[in-house]
Amino acid sequence: MTGVLSGFAVIAVVIGVGYVLGWRGTLGEPGREVLTRLAFSVAGPALLFHTLARADLSVLFSSRLLVTALSTAAVSAAFVAVGALRHWGVGRTTIGALCAGYVNSGNLGIPIAAYVLGDASLVAPVLLFQVVIVTPVALTVLDLTGTDDGTGRKGGKAPVWQRLLTPLRNPIAVGSLSGVAVSAAGWRVPGPVMEPLGMIGDMSVPAALLVFGMSLRGSAAPGRGLDRHPVLLSVALKSLGQPLVAWALARGVFGLHGAPLLDVVVTSALPAAQNLFTYASRYRVAETLARESVLLSTVVSVPVLVGVATVLG
Repeated sequence: MTGVLSGFAVIAVVIGVGYVLGWRGTLGEPGREVLTRLAFSVAGPALLFHTLARADLSVLFSSRLLVTALSTAAVSAAFVAVGALRHWGVGRTTIGALCAGYVNSGNLGIPIAAYVLGDASLVAPVLLFQVVIVTPVALTVLDLTGTDDGTGRKGGKAPVWQRLLTPLRNPIAVGSLSGVAVSAAGWRVPGPVMEPLGMIGDMSVPAALLVFGMSLRGSAAPGRGLDRHPVLLSVALKSLGQPLVAWALARGVFGLHGAPLLDVVVTSALPAAQNLFTYASRYRVAETLARESVLLSTVVSVPVLVGVATVLG
């Protein structure tokens, strides 16, 4: 329980600093946009390359990760199905599906894995799965569906050959895939190259949290606006649906018990990641949905994680 509360406390403090910055106008009118671009186009790709270039890709092939992948697919597909029936739009539905199944495996998952599960490396497979597979696919969908990416370009109007190369034009995807390529090839990147990338990448998480905090300034209470239904659906799927699906798959299909079962359920019960709001802001789509989903799922996940750790621990 201490690990859960400690992880959330760190997140809350940095978000609070961002809120104060937005309230005081310390960074000026363009401050939030600059931080968003920094996190998405510079620091985020650097962090992903630095992490994945040194990662053990063999962890991608395990029953635990398969449980996580299937539970992510299940809740994301559920949101997509409802979004299609309600005509929420591709961009909005894509962001909502991410909020329903993309867990905060980095800045919150690592401390919780360390303190609750006793091993921070247990969250590594989920981190790899999300940045190698989920993120490039989702951002490619946003690029291809004509969503404004902040530069005025419309992905849906691009020639076919440009659409095929879309993942190679996205900074997050490029950082992830480049890191995977380096790791898979067994190359060793020289220290004078990796160390600056590590320093730049260290800005990614705090920048994303500060942007999130700044966005809360002047915002209405979550779950009450025009995005009320998609927000509540994504939070329900993320906070309750995904851990329940993960538990059912782990026990009923893969026969996991004890520590392995606790690992996958705790990981699936993590809230939606703050960087999803960065993606929404960068593409200027469903920003309210992303912000409110991340905020509410973070609040709801506290009792859920405590309950999971108590029952299965």
